[in-house]
Amino acid sequence: MSFRTVVITQRCKCSYKNDYMVVFGDETSMIHLSEINTVVFDTTAVTVTAYLLCELAKRKVNVIFCDEKHNPLLQALPLYGSHNASKRVAQQVEWSDETKRRAWRRTVSAKIRAQAENLYVLGRGGWSELLAFAEQVQDGDETNREGHAAKVYFNCLFGKQFYRGTECPINDALNYGYMVLISTISKEIVAHGYLTQLGINHRSEYNQFNLSCDLVEPFRPLVDRLVYDISPSEFNWATKEKLLGLLSEQYLFDGQHHYLSRIARLFVRDALSCVTENRPDAMRFLDTACEFDS
Repeated sequence: MSFRTVVITQRCKCSYKNDYMVVFGDETSMIHLSEINTVVFDTTAVTVTAYLLCELAKRKVNVIFCDEKHNPLLQALPLYGSHNASKRVAQQVEWSDETKRRAWRRTVSAKIRAQAENLYVLGRGGWSELLAFAEQVQDGDETNREGHAAKVYFNCLFGKQFYRGTECPINDALNYGYMVLISTISKEIVAHGYLTQLGINHRSEYNQFNLSCDLVEPFRPLVDRLVYDISPSEFNWATKEKLLGLLSEQYLFDGQHHYLSRIARLFVRDALSCVTENRPDAMRFLDTACEFDS
């Protein structure tokens, strides 16, 4: 099973040969494609052959390109990630509002429970209030329990002087980590034959990853916990490296240890089955989403 996250940070040429990704730089490195889960090109001074990109796409490897500021800018996804993509897209268009609202309730509730778990484990207080919010979530989260919980959560986690949206190392790290997670979820959505643009709750015409932003929600507290542990005073490569390491770490989930990429695959499969087949029980993984433990 693929497990490696390959990060390219220096000027080089990347090509394909005999099922290997070959990196020509100061030294030549070869990595078998079967081992690669994600490739991050964290420099614009790199040349990548079309042959390599095609082979990575065939194997459903997550490929991320960063801009000149080293922030994720582009994700390469195959046009058809599944043999029955046309059928899946047709089903996705027919998702009922009732089913989507119910799925969103379970997603938000799981996210809030995971946030409460973070506060409890870290001894930060506020976790009991979040658990109450999680129980109050309605279909479609009409009363915006997610927003109320977020305010309590981030104030308890990073202090009352912290605000999401301001420019600071903590927010930079959170945003970077969230983008890494969204790219992982997007890869799995496409691999199952669905479109990332058509979401359950997110529906912005300017967002190409509406569905990814929906399904990533229960995973966000993983990034929050790591950023809290790092407590970055500046947003540098060392912080990014630790955030990218999320993908190659194993976590205790549903009673077993898995790489995060596998957990995302199982969760996306079940979540999409829930809304496509109108099976609320298919989202059983949400019931244990707060039990991540590295």
